Amino acid sequence: MTELLTPSQPITARSFPQQIAPSGILGSQVWNRDSKRKNKVHLSIGFMRHNSLALCYREGLEEALNQNHCVDSRFYASKLKLCRSIEEGQTLQGHIIRTGCGSDVNLINKILGMYVRCRRTEDARQLFDEMSERNAVTWTTMIGGYARQGQGRKALNLFCAMLMSGVEPNKFTFATVFGVCAGLGTLQCGEQIHGYIIKTRIELDDFVENALVDMYAKCQRTENARKVFDKVSPRDAVLWTAMIVGYAQLGQGVEALSLFNQMQREQMKPDDYIFTSVLSVCGDMLAHGHGQQVHAIVIKSGFESNVFVGSALVGMYVKCDSMEDARQIFEEMPEGNVVSWTAMINGYYEQGQHSEVLLLFNQMHRVGLKSNQFTYAGVLRACAAVKSVGEGRLIHACVIRSGFESNVFVGNALLDMYAKCGSMADAENVFDEMAERNTVSWTVMIQGYAINQQGKEAFNILERMHLSGIILDQFTFSVVLSICADLSALEQGKQVHACIIRSGFESNVILLNTVLDMYAKCGRLHDARVLFKRIPNWDLVSWNAMIAGYDKHGCGKEGLQLFGQFQEVGIKPNQVTFASVVNICASLALLEQGKQIHACIMKKGLDTDVVLGNALIDMYAKCGHVEDARHMFNQMPNQDAVSWTAMIAGYGKHGDCNNALKLYEEMLQTGMQPDHITLIGVLSACSHRGLVDAGWRYFNSMTQDHGIIPIAEHYACMVDLLGRAGHLVEARDLISQMPFEPTASVWGALLSACRVHFDMELGKQAAERLLELQPQNAGTYILLSNIYAAAGMWNETAKVRSLMENRAIKKEAGCSWIQIGNKVHAFVAGDRLHPQSEAIYAVLEKLARQMKEAGYVPNTNFVLHDVEGEQKENMLLHHSEKLAIAFGIINRPPGMPIRIVKNLRVCGDCHTSSKIISKIVGREIVMRDANRFHQFKDGLCSCGDYW
Repeated sequence: MTELLTPSQPITARSFPQQIAPSGILGSQVWNRDSKRKNKVHLSIGFMRHNSLALCYREGLEEALNQNHCVDSRFYASKLKLCRSIEEGQTLQGHIIRTGCGSDVNLINKILGMYVRCRRTEDARQLFDEMSERNAVTWTTMIGGYARQGQGRKALNLFCAMLMSGVEPNKFTFATVFGVCAGLGTLQCGEQIHGYIIKTRIELDDFVENALVDMYAKCQRTENARKVFDKVSPRDAVLWTAMIVGYAQLGQGVEALSLFNQMQREQMKPDDYIFTSVLSVCGDMLAHGHGQQVHAIVIKSGFESNVFVGSALVGMYVKCDSMEDARQIFEEMPEGNVVSWTAMINGYYEQGQHSEVLLLFNQMHRVGLKSNQFTYAGVLRACAAVKSVGEGRLIHACVIRSGFESNVFVGNALLDMYAKCGSMADAENVFDEMAERNTVSWTVMIQGYAINQQGKEAFNILERMHLSGIILDQFTFSVVLSICADLSALEQGKQVHACIIRSGFESNVILLNTVLDMYAKCGRLHDARVLFKRIPNWDLVSWNAMIAGYDKHGCGKEGLQLFGQFQEVGIKPNQVTFASVVNICASLALLEQGKQIHACIMKKGLDTDVVLGNALIDMYAKCGHVEDARHMFNQMPNQDAVSWTAMIAGYGKHGDCNNALKLYEEMLQTGMQPDHITLIGVLSACSHRGLVDAGWRYFNSMTQDHGIIPIAEHYACMVDLLGRAGHLVEARDLISQMPFEPTASVWGALLSACRVHFDMELGKQAAERLLELQPQNAGTYILLSNIYAAAGMWNETAKVRSLMENRAIKKEAGCSWIQIGNKVHAFVAGDRLHPQSEAIYAVLEKLARQMKEAGYVPNTNFVLHDVEGEQKENMLLHHSEKLAIAFGIINRPPGMPIRIVKNLRVCGDCHTSSKIISKIVGREIVMRDANRFHQFKDGLCSCGDYW
């Protein structure tokens, strides 16, 4: 045997391999590196400060070697356990081989374990392959090495080789391979190993049983895990933990809580891991009561000061919407951690207390606690919610200082914050500088451009995403389709639909519903209906998308029919369904159906829903029942800006400007901030009453008091207000001062005013601009034709009508309808198709005589055809409004109001006639035309003849 080295004996790089390591892994793997040096290196052990032998000597090896003692295997084994670096282990390995202990399989197993601990799996495998004798520990150590390095497949292959070699696995082997199966999710392999144990009748102990339960739970086979669990007796804490955590992680909260209760009955003491899992389950299930019971057990068990359990308690109370309890636990914790602070931040965000989020974040930094990616994401969401880009930039700076700027999760939160704050330039900078982007990053950018009205840029980045080879997932497809729907971008929507089919998502019901919604919102109702019929399993979303599409595009009748079928198949409507159906009733002024839907909403307990409350306010107002609308408004437990806006607009449509403006002032007094839609309602109310000064005051207050920049609709309201009041020059000047190009709605308002005041020249100018913007809009041609006709310029009228024919533009026929019971009766001018036509015309003839006796003179200026005077009078008498009124007189009980709807603006002669008829028959006549309501009673109209 080679003589042991002493500290006084220098070792050269050339002589060391021959002296210590004649062959094998030590010589080839370790010391050959030193042999490459050109100069000799003297390794005097007594002066080695960085060499691992210094540690060994300090632990007792130094004395043994200096005295030439022949140390045994147990001595080396004890020292190998202390090795924490590969250098220490390899040095000891050299001594082991030199002293002749290298044939001891148990000692070599320790060396193998040293390589595994030092994560030198390749070196471990080389030593494993060189071993002439291997036992169960050898195989298990090597299998465990692969498992620790995440090389599960190699671990399982080596286990198979172990079985083929005839070496019987031990409990540690089985526990290790079950852990590998759990990590890989290879249920079949785990079941085969379990079958091998049963077949060979190997007796399991607690260690293997725990691993087996954990494997089945992590492979989502909790029923198998429970079978193993139930057979074990007695059970230790680890087994209970594995089973309860398995249920919890798979979302089987009821089973987890039931097992936790069983654990209590068997007087087993939970540990912090079980408490955190069970509390998480209570939070996910919103089981506040169960959570409080677990909290009591936490206190009884003495875990209330455990930081992990405390954080879990905070998270549970936050999820259960009990912020007071969460805050109390949080403040009583002896020390908080980033999890508890983050839970509180996210809890305040979910409750809409965004200022508390920012305050808590600042406090967290003052106490010196570092944020993690979830903290930053939570506080950035709060900045996005309040559109505080300044605060967001400060958080961004913190992100950079803390080194999280390369974290893709935080990067996505920054993108979302800047996009929702309207700062797409900042979002672009973050996006371009991201070291890593995932599908969410691209999707957030697409969504950001869309919400900032930059549709072109949204589609451009979608194209970039496609060219970058990023595979679009379900979420991205849904976002892009929603953008296509909102922008009415039908062609892009079709392309996305084709891409969905190519990507294999054609049977995905969620995406099919989004495609359906896109076609419906783009007006392609036929395509939507075809797709609807092809969806294999209709769900609530499918039906809602179709009904909403019919509602949006004026096909209310079809929407109501579909709603009837909806109920027949047994699908229960939700808030979205009811909102669409109520909107249809509002559009068609179907009061009776609207009341029935309202009753259904109340029966289902949805009458406190704000969205439905707003829809009902709008429905009652549009059906002429503004008092019921106000009652609905007053009964709402919570009113938002939409509620106030709907009620203000309702008063405005009814010409009740005083109540509209009074309600607006009340809204401001409550602290509720108006939005641009609210101001449209206010300005429209002023327009219906000709309140020019008030209109200017509210228009100017938009920017001065509320920071709202006027858009085209606000200018259109002001032009309408000025034009109706006869201030046509002022209206024209306002248009010329607009900060952007006037839209069709602005020129349309001016053209309508020119028709009222017979300003032919300005009307022609407005019509010309309108035709440039909307050459296919029949309304422009009709208004211009009416101006010429009213002036008796029949040649010009004929030219306009001829132009319409050449361009294949068709005028929408005037139509009035009235609801009797659940049936709607529609009429057009001169209509004789109704079964009661003979009686209707007889009533009209009688009314005509009575009106003339009351002083009525037909206003033939509203007959826009070059015909004789008597023929003009007959044409006026047979307008659709008068036909509907006559039908109502016949079919409504005496004294009951008559409610009719006209799809166009009521003509001046019908307006005058309706006032006189209301006095003759002693009834209130409520007429809703395209612009507003007219309530005729006792010979007067609610509009005061200003309409």
